[in-house]
Amino acid sequence: MTQLLSIAQLSSFSDVLLLGLMGVILVVFVWLIFFQCRQGRELQFELEQLGRLKENDVESDFVLKAMKLSTWHIDVKTMKVSYDNDFREKFSGWTPLADGTMLEESNKQLHPQDTPRVAKALDDICQGRTSDYHEQYRVLLPQAKSFYWEESYATVAERDVEGKPTKVVGTSMRIDERKAMEQALIEARNRAEESDRMKSAFIANMSHEIRTPLNAIIGFTSVLPDIDSSEERKGLLDLINENTQKLLRIIDDVVNISKIESGQEQMVLTSFDISPTLIQNVDRYRQDLKPGVEINTMFAKESQMITTDYDRFDMIIKHLLSNATKFTSQGTIVVGYDEPIGGRIHVWVSDTGRGVAKEDQERIFERFYKVDEFIPGAGLGLSICRTMAYSLGGSVSVESELGKGSKFTVEIPIQ
Repeated sequence: MTQLLSIAQLSSFSDVLLLGLMGVILVVFVWLIFFQCRQGRELQFELEQLGRLKENDVESDFVLKAMKLSTWHIDVKTMKVSYDNDFREKFSGWTPLADGTMLEESNKQLHPQDTPRVAKALDDICQGRTSDYHEQYRVLLPQAKSFYWEESYATVAERDVEGKPTKVVGTSMRIDERKAMEQALIEARNRAEESDRMKSAFIANMSHEIRTPLNAIIGFTSVLPDIDSSEERKGLLDLINENTQKLLRIIDDVVNISKIESGQEQMVLTSFDISPTLIQNVDRYRQDLKPGVEINTMFAKESQMITTDYDRFDMIIKHLLSNATKFTSQGTIVVGYDEPIGGRIHVWVSDTGRGVAKEDQERIFERFYKVDEFIPGAGLGLSICRTMAYSLGGSVSVESELGKGSKFTVEIPIQ
C-alpha cells in the first residue's frame, strides 16, 4: 500500500515537473518569437535606412552630374587635395588633378594673375582665419595654350579639440558660359553707351553741319538783290548753289540711314557698265579737289558690265570719293577696278591723304563716328557704304597708314 502511494506521488511529481518544463519551453518559445520579431523590425529599419542612404547618394550624384560639379577635400595636416567626385565637363587639353596632390602644386595650374589671391584664400580657411571660401579663377590649359574659368566654394568640415580646422570640403564647377555671357553683356553695355555718346555727338554735329550751309544760303540770298554787278551776282549764286548741295548731301545721308534702318530701301537689279559710272563720279568730284591734288582712273579694262543695284553702287562710290577729297590736301586720288575673280569684282578708291590710324580702321565704319570732329560731315558716309555693300552681297574694307594715305575697296558680285 505504501509502495503504491509512493509510485502515485512520484507520478504526480513527474507530471508537475513535465508541466513546469513545458511552461518554461513555452515561455522561451514566446520570448524567441518576440526576439525574432524585434530583430526583424530592427533589420527592416536598418535596410530602410540603407535604402535611404543609397537613394540620397544617387540623388546627390545626379545633382552633381546635372550641375557638372566636383567635390573635394583638403587634409589640413598634410595639405593634400583629394577629389570625392568629379563631374566637371571633360574637354581637350584638360587633365584633372590626381588624388593626394599637394595644395601648393594644385595652385600652379591657375593663371598667374589669380594664383596669389586664390592661394591666400585657401590658406586663410585652412588656418582658421576664415570659415568660408569663395573664389573665381582661371585654370591654365598648357596643351591648348588657353584657360577656362572655374568657381569654387569651401567650408570647414572638421576641427580638432582646439577648434583648428583639420578638414576642409569644397566644390568646384566650370563657368565658361557664364563668363562669356558676362563679357557679352559688358560689351553690349559698352556699345550702348558708345552709341548714346555718338548719337549725342551726331545731334550736336548735325546742328552745326545743317546750320553752316543754311546760314550761308540765307545770308547770300538776302544780299543778292542789292548786288548790281553780274560777276558778283554769279559768284554769290555759285556760293549759294555750293552750300545748297552740301545741305542736300547731309539731308540725303540722314534719309538714307533712316531707310536702311526701317527696311524701306528696295533693291532694283540692273546691268550697266561701271567704267562710265566711275568716270562720271570722278568728273563730279574734280571740282571739289584742293589745290594741287589730281584725280585719275585706273581700270583693268575699258568696259566691265555688272548686274547689281545701280543706285546703291553709285552711292557707295560717291561717299568714298567724298571722303577722299575731304582728307587729301596734296598728291593724287585714283579710282579703279581689277579684273573680276570668281564672279566678284574689286572697285577701289585710293588717296595720298592723311590716312587712318590702325585702331580707328574698323570704327570709321560705325555710324556717327568721326576721326576728326572738325572735318565737315555727319559721320554716316562709311557706315552707309558698308551697309549698302552688304545688301549687294559684298563688303567694304580699308588699307591705310597714318600720314601716307588710304585705299578703300568695295567687293561685290558682278551678277
